[in-house]
Parts: sequence; structure tokens; C-alpha cells
Amino acid sequence: MRQLEFTEFYQAERDRCLRAVLAVVVDRQLAEDLVSEAFTRAWMSWQKVRRHPAPRAWIVRTALNLRVSWWRRRRREVELGNAYEVADATGSDPAVDPKLLAVLRQLPQRQREVVVFRVLLDLDTEATARALGMARGTVTAHLSRAVATLRGQLVTEQSREGGS
Repeated sequence: MRQLEFTEFYQAERDRCLRAVLAVVVDRQLAEDLVSEAFTRAWMSWQKVRRHPAPRAWIVRTALNLRVSWWRRRRREVELGNAYEVADATGSDPAVDPKLLAVLRQLPQRQREVVVFRVLLDLDTEATARALGMARGTVTAHLSRAVATLRGQLVTEQSREGGS
């Protein structure tokens, strides 16, 4: 029963969680690794996670926390030359608009996280605030600034494309 319930959750939410993490993380392979690790941890603590008010948010928050740990380990590594290449962030996923991801990545980190939780994960302000550990007003302020920036960027891009 427990395995079936988790399997259904995984199949229903994996892609959505991956898109949410991908909106914050630049590298698609890293995003996939983080989401896989987060789902592994969810399986290990499934009794707790299944009772969470927003299990999908638990997965994404865990993945983003894992990214911080990954970054801390990585900054202690020595880079071998200038041949470092960033993987294509979008891959061939038709559900991810590369233009939107590019504009999202220009936002400050906290604004990007708020957009991911509020828009991509469809959480309300209260759940987003709990998941990100911030006040409701801070979530609202970050979302407002992010939407204004995105609107300005996307409208400008559309008018350039339309005027060409």
C-alpha cells in the first residue's frame, strides 16, 4: 500500500517538480539529480512526507536545499581549466519554454523561488511562505517584483519579435 501510494505520487508529480527545480537551477542534469535525490529522501520518510500539507513543495524545497549542499561541495573543488561547459538547461522538454526560463534566471534567487512555488507548484501565499521560511508579506513583495520584471522582459521581447 505504502509503495503504491508513493509510486502514484512520484508518477504524478515528478515532471512538475523537475520543471520547478529547473526554473531555479541552470543545469538540467543537476536539476534531475536533485529531484531524484529529493524523491529518494521522500521515500525514506514517506510517512512524514505524505502528511505534509504540500508534499510537492516538500520535494522542491528538499531539492533546492540539496543544491546548496552541492554548491558548497563544488566550491571547494579545483576547476581543471576553462573547458567547463554548462549543459543545455531545457533539453528537449516541450513543457519548458526556453525563453521563459532565460527570463526567470535573470531574477534574483528569492524572487525566482517564490515564482516557482506560487506559479509552477500552484501553492497559495501561506504555503509558499512556510515552504521557503519567510513571511507572507515577503512572499507577496517578491512575487510582485518578479511579475513586474517578467512582464517588462517578456513584453519587450514580444514587441521586438513582432516588430522585426
